[in-house]
This record gives sequence, C-alpha cells and structure tokens, in this order.
Amino acid sequence: MRLLKGFWYLSRMDKPIGIYLLLWPTLWALVLASLGLPELDVTLIFATGVVVMRAAGCIINDIADRKVDGHVYRTQNRPLVTGLVSTKEALSMFIGLLVIALLLVLQLNLATIYLSFVALALATLYPFMKRYTQFPQVVLGAAFSMAIPMAFMAVNQHLPTWIWALYAANLAWTVAYDTQYAMVDRADDLKVGIKSTAVVLGRYDVFGVAVLQIATIGLLAWVGMTLHLNTGFYVALLAASLQFLWHLILIKERDEAQCFKAFKVNHWVGVTVLLGLFFGIL
Repeated sequence: MRLLKGFWYLSRMDKPIGIYLLLWPTLWALVLASLGLPELDVTLIFATGVVVMRAAGCIINDIADRKVDGHVYRTQNRPLVTGLVSTKEALSMFIGLLVIALLLVLQLNLATIYLSFVALALATLYPFMKRYTQFPQVVLGAAFSMAIPMAFMAVNQHLPTWIWALYAANLAWTVAYDTQYAMVDRADDLKVGIKSTAVVLGRYDVFGVAVLQIATIGLLAWVGMTLHLNTGFYVALLAASLQFLWHLILIKERDEAQCFKAFKVNHWVGVTVLLGLFFGIL
C-alpha cells in the first residue's frame, strides 16, 4: 500500500492537469492526420502513452529535484522529500513506466518508434536543464510537442512541412503556461538557484507570456490557412484568444494563487483548439 500511495502522488495522478495538457495537442495531430476521425486503436495507444509518459516525466522530475523540493513551499510534501518513496524505488517506477511506453510504441510503425526515442530524451533531459539554462521551459515545450509529429507519423507515415508549425505553436503555448506555473515558485526558485523563464523575464514576465500566446495563435492560424480549414476553426481561435486574455488578467498582479489558476485553466485552450480543428475539417 505504501508504494501504491507513493506512486500515485509521485506520478501526480491526483493532479491530472498535466495529462490534459499533453493529451489535447496529441489529439490535434491525430484529428488532422486522419481528417477528423482517428482510428480507435491508434487513439487508445496515444492516450495511454500520454498518461504513462506524463507519469514518468513527473517521477524523473522529482528525482532530479529531490534535494531542492524540500526548500520550496509548494513541493515540500512530495514523496521523495517526506520519505514515502526512496530514490531507488522511484527509479524502478520510472524504468517500469518506460517499459510500458516501449510496449505501446512498438505497436506503431518504425519511424514513429524512432521519434519516440527523441521524445524520451527530451522528457528525461528537461528536469536537469533547470540547473543549466534560463529557459528550461523551452526543453519542456519541445518534449511536450513531440507527440504531434509522432501521432501524424503513426497515421500517415510521413511528416508534411506544416506539421512543424503546429509543433511550434504547441511549444510556444507550453512555454507560456509553464512560465505562469514558474511564477508561482519564483521566490523559492531564486533562493535555491532553480532557473526558469519566470526568473529570467522578471518584471517582463506578463509581456513574455503575451508574446508567446500571440505566437501560438498566429502559428495555429497559419496551419489553418495552409490546410484551408473552414470558419469553425477561426471561431475556435477567437475563443482561445479570449481565454488567453483572461489568463493575462489573472497573472497581471503576479499573485501566486492567480498565476496557478491561470496555469490550470490552460487546458481549456487545448480543448477549444481541438474542437476548432474537428469542425474546421468538416
């Protein structure tokens, strides 16, 4: 029971927001690749893979941060800090999840399997980048976005040029919402030496988030024009833009609770874009 409880909290199963933020862009790619209705088996493989890899990402993140999490208010009760799970046990869980992920991706074509190793490398690298670069959120965005080319490759066995605009849109969006997340911990991160976009942007943090949000909408609009999507998609983009404006209002005073709220409600942008893509294809 101790290990089950430890795994539950270590993998953030009690906080599914990360699953949503990974799942919606994956479904963007599947919907576009299949022209609206992706095959059930491929969808299930990717949906399960999202849950598994998000859990693995959380675990490797906590392993990397195990010596600093106790000094950050929001993370001081995580399993590796309290001793509920040992580092060795956490590593075993991480490896076990990677085995499950491998079994899932082996059901797909060879090119998708190759892309999965890039995704794994980025996901594993991200937690350690917080010590070496001021922009670890960019690495996170690159990792979170790898499901997009993987999903398209799994369905169509090739990658069109425009898919990288969709990749870039999701990367920009990820950096935007993870900067909002980092704004919550900024004071503690400065004390323990953790680097982030929230730290490096300083008083320009809200402006930086706004620029990234504009880039996200612009890139998505470019994809829509390239694919000749209909009006439904642009209505969804307008709705997403209004949500982004709301997020900026939430974070403008830099209140930690409001910044965290802005981060959590970001997944509705993903839902909105997904619906826009679906109706834009019809």
